[in-house]
Amino acid sequence: MVLTILLLMPLAAAALVGLLPARRVEWIRAVAFLAAALTLAYAWSLLGRFDTAAPGIQLFETHVWNPRLGSSFALGVDGISFPMVLLATLLTLVAVLASGSIRRGAKLYYLLILVLEAAMLGVFMARDWSLFYVFWELTLIPLFFLIDRLGGANRSRAALNFVLYTMGGSVFMLVALLFLYDAAPGHSFGMSAMAEGARGLPPQVQLLIFLGLLIGFGVKMPIFPLHGWLPLAHVEAPSPVSILLSGILLKMGSYGLIRAAETLPAAVLAMQDWLAALAFVTMLYGGVLAWRQRDLKAMVAYSSVSHMGVVLLGIATLNVAGLTGAVMQMVAHGLVAGALFLLVGLLYERTHTRDIADYSSLVRVMPRFAFFTVLAFIAAVGLPGTAGFVAELHALIGGFARWGGWVALLSLSVLVSAAYALRTVGRLFTGPVSSTMRDVPDLTRAEMAAAGVLSAGIVAIGFFPAPALALVAVSVGNISRLFGV
Repeated sequence: MVLTILLLMPLAAAALVGLLPARRVEWIRAVAFLAAALTLAYAWSLLGRFDTAAPGIQLFETHVWNPRLGSSFALGVDGISFPMVLLATLLTLVAVLASGSIRRGAKLYYLLILVLEAAMLGVFMARDWSLFYVFWELTLIPLFFLIDRLGGANRSRAALNFVLYTMGGSVFMLVALLFLYDAAPGHSFGMSAMAEGARGLPPQVQLLIFLGLLIGFGVKMPIFPLHGWLPLAHVEAPSPVSILLSGILLKMGSYGLIRAAETLPAAVLAMQDWLAALAFVTMLYGGVLAWRQRDLKAMVAYSSVSHMGVVLLGIATLNVAGLTGAVMQMVAHGLVAGALFLLVGLLYERTHTRDIADYSSLVRVMPRFAFFTVLAFIAAVGLPGTAGFVAELHALIGGFARWGGWVALLSLSVLVSAAYALRTVGRLFTGPVSSTMRDVPDLTRAEMAAAGVLSAGIVAIGFFPAPALALVAVSVGNISRLFGV
C-alpha cells in the first residue's frame, strides 16, 4: 500500500480543494502547498526503503482489476522509475511555490495541478500496461484545461495542438499494446508477461510494434519531427505549468521508450542506428531553432527538444554508459528546464515581455535573479560541476563505444547550446540599464527558495554524482544485458 498512498495523497488534496469556496484563494493555495510538500516528503522518505543493490521491481503491490482481461492495479518502482517519481514530487512543489500570482481561476488551477501530479506519478509507478495507458491519457485532461483556461492569447490553439498530437500518438501506442497483449501468456497486461510474450514474436512483427510505441512516446518526448506541439504549448501555458510540462511530461515519453526497449530488445537492436540518427537530428535541430529565438520561453522550449535528443542517443547506445547517461539526462534536464521556466516566468510577471531585445544589464537591478539564471544556463550547456555534465559525459562515452567518431555530433550540439546560452546571458545582463527596467523587483524569499532548491540539485549531482548513479546502476545494467552488452 506504500505506493498507493503516495498516489492518493495529491488526489485527496485535489478533492479537498474542490470543496473549498473559490473566493478563499489563500486557503486553496495553502492546501495545495501543504499537499505538495507532504507528497514530496513521503516520496523522498521511501529512499530509505529502496535497496540500490537489489535487482528487479521494489515496493511492488498488485490488485486484480479484471481477471478476464488480465488487467491489474499493479505499482512498483526500480532504478529507472524511482528517480522520476522523486523529480515529479519536487517539481510539483516548485510549481506550486511559483504560482503566487495565480488569482483568476485559482481553485480550478490548483485542483488540476494536484490531479496532474497524481497522473504523472501513476505513469512512472505503473507495472501494468493498461494502468500505464490510463494514467498516460489522464495527464491530458488537466493539461488541456490548464493551458486552455489559464494560458496566453493563443491558448486555445496551443491546447488543441497538444491534445491532437498526443492523442494521435496514443492511437499508435494503443494498437501496439494490443498486439503485445495478444502475444502475452494468458493474455495479461502485466509488463513482465507482455515482455515475455513479445520475445516469441517474429522480428518483423516486433519491429512494427516498436515503431508504434516509438511514435506514441516520441510525440511526448518529443523527437523530430513529432515536436510541433511543444513550442506553442510552452509559450501559451502558465509558467508553473511549463515547469511540469518540460520537467516531467517530456520524461514520460523517454521513460516509456526505455520500457518499450526493455519489452522488445530485438526490435531496438534492429533500429539502433536509425534511433541514433534520429537523436543527432533532434539535438542539432532543437539547438539551432533555440539559437534563432527571441522569445525566452520559445528558446527554452526548443532547447528541451535538443536535450531530449541526448536522452534518445543514450537509449540508442544500449550499453551501460549510454543508458546511464539517458536516465541522468532525464533528471538533469528536469532540474535545468524547471529552473529556466521558473525564472523566465518570474521575469515575465514583472516586465510583461519575453523578447530578449527588451532587456539589458539586469544584473544591476536583479542580482539574485541574475545569479540563478546564469547558473541555469551554465547547467543547460553541461559544463563541469553541473548535473548536465555528468549526463552528457556518460552519453558521450556510451556513444563513442558504439559509433566512434560520429558521436562528435553531440559535441556540436553542445557548442550550439553554448552559443544561445551565452547570447542570452549577454543580452540579459550586460550593457546599460534600460529605463523601463530600472524598478523591476528582484526575487522574493519564496521565489529564491524555489530557484535555490533546483539549483542545489543541479550542483549537488554535478559535484557528487555517486548517489544518483548508484540509484540507477542496477536497473540500467539489467536492461543493458538484454542486448548482450
